[in-house]
Amino acid sequence: MAAIDSLPPLRQVISDNGLTARKSLGQNFLLDLNLTAKIARQAGDLSQCDVLEIGPGPGGLTRGLLAEGARRVLAVEKDARCLPALEAVKAAYPGRLEILNGDALELDVASRLAPPVRVVANLPYNIGTEILVRWLTPGKWPPFWTSLTLMFQKEVAQRIVAQPGSKSYGRLAILAQWRADVRIVMSLPPEAFTPPPKVHSSVVNLTALAKPRYPANPELLSRVVASAFGQRRKMLRSSLRALAPDIEDRLLSAGISPTDRAEQVPLEAFCALSRTFEE
Repeated sequence: MAAIDSLPPLRQVISDNGLTARKSLGQNFLLDLNLTAKIARQAGDLSQCDVLEIGPGPGGLTRGLLAEGARRVLAVEKDARCLPALEAVKAAYPGRLEILNGDALELDVASRLAPPVRVVANLPYNIGTEILVRWLTPGKWPPFWTSLTLMFQKEVAQRIVAQPGSKSYGRLAILAQWRADVRIVMSLPPEAFTPPPKVHSSVVNLTALAKPRYPANPELLSRVVASAFGQRRKMLRSSLRALAPDIEDRLLSAGISPTDRAEQVPLEAFCALSRTFEE
């Protein structure tokens, strides 16, 4: 494995700092620096961007981001055991890395970043979906980020990019694709990680749209979609009946057959249905 900087290999860093991945923190360390640099490149040109990284661990992806030219990286790490390793990375890249010890779900990171901002992270599996949903549902749009390049379990990645008719298609696909262009850009086997997880992983790139793909009130759309997929095996005239007594008329006006099931309905139609509740 070729070196990408003057720092030691990650296996040595982990050994020197006594780091063992903790299941309670959703940790699986990616040790191949060639892979971490490749993930960083999937985010595009970083030279004019601040980059937010969640869960850097011993700093493998952090090093990839900095070696690939990121203007500045804000690394948020909950596990204090990883801080000495990250401090060594900070010393090797003077003035370009800020380390924040804390829980990414509780911190206001946007105020610490200068636009344009790209988020690149090997997210801890136990918070990945929750933090993605938060980034996709801010109080105002466009969000603080221009793109997200994130690693998930393969199953979650497939749910993000799923199309109507697929068993993976659901609330997460609609939420992501309503406001972003989404695509899977890399896949990694379990053996790429230490310890190896029981599942394959995929890297997803989400690029924020200037405005949502179709007009809709976010809260109404969320409510309609939640009701539809909450009982996804039922016909929509049944699963959505609690939303309105005239739901069949509303479905027809949105171009949806009342006998369709949620997984058959495209994003545009869900948006059209949610607009019928604005009247």
